[in-house]
Amino acid sequence: MNITPTIWLITIAVTIAFFAYEFFAHVRKPHEPTVGESARWSAFYIGLALLFGVGIGVVSGWTYGGEYFAGYLTEKALSIDNLFVFLIVMAAFSVPKAYQQKVLMFGIIIALIMRGGFIAVGAALIENFSWVFYLFGALLFVLAYMQVKGHGGDPANNLFVRVARRVLPVTDKFDGDKLTTKINGKRFVTPMLLTIIAIGFIDLVFAIDSIPAIYGLTSEAYIVFTANAFALMGLRQLFFLIGGLLERLVYLSQGLAVILGFIGLKLVFHALHVNEVPFINGGEPILWVPEIPIWFSLVFIGATVAVATIASLAKTRNDAAKADRAQVDGQPITKAKDSH
Repeated sequence: MNITPTIWLITIAVTIAFFAYEFFAHVRKPHEPTVGESARWSAFYIGLALLFGVGIGVVSGWTYGGEYFAGYLTEKALSIDNLFVFLIVMAAFSVPKAYQQKVLMFGIIIALIMRGGFIAVGAALIENFSWVFYLFGALLFVLAYMQVKGHGGDPANNLFVRVARRVLPVTDKFDGDKLTTKINGKRFVTPMLLTIIAIGFIDLVFAIDSIPAIYGLTSEAYIVFTANAFALMGLRQLFFLIGGLLERLVYLSQGLAVILGFIGLKLVFHALHVNEVPFINGGEPILWVPEIPIWFSLVFIGATVAVATIASLAKTRNDAAKADRAQVDGQPITKAKDSH
């Protein structure tokens, strides 16, 4: 792709403009979005992302269009996994629903900034060192294993939050959606700021699996950035739209583990094709190893997301039916274990 600095500047400016509009039009005044509002804006952003992908396919060719759609679908699935952890954090800090929009907005902006940094670093590494594909592939295998194990730990009490509690004067009471408040003339940090700090740390962790994953689907930094930006746009509305559905996606982590493992394998195959590592095949490329085409990646990722979603909803529906029957029969009810 021939992406000029002007196109980059316009893309970044439009992205900033969208988030600025989001903040001033929807987030600045605390309120809980209605289902209708969330549905309309979610549909708008998803439609915009799909239209942009079609534009890439028409202008730059459908190989790049396919890479964008595969990347967008992967990043959207990973972002929904982010939402599940955001939900845990906000519940731990008892953030009122009217203020959750602001927390999500800050979290999404922090995520985009961090991913932007990782995108720049990843592009520089790939441009100069072909062996980085081995590194990214190995990292994705590890991250796939960690997805299967579950997130683990307490995301609301991570390292950044513990440091903030030790260094800053903290109050346990909210003062509207303010990040700090004065009590008896002294300035205190509110739980709102602690929540944003916790989510910022989570964003850093998720960026580590997000960026290597999409670089396994495309080497174009512009596609990586736009797929990430569109995946994050509308995420705030999606949070309020799907609400309790997040807790029903019990196999989402397993589905993401399969996707990350698949992309890790794709990266290793590509690394072997462009191999320059001296102790592997004498530093020569291994051309008999198959390259996984982008159309297959797109179909595989889409099918995995669909299977994980359908299986999750089927399991939670069956568990609910069993619980209802047990209640009627007077038997004790065992709550289904959440695989997250």
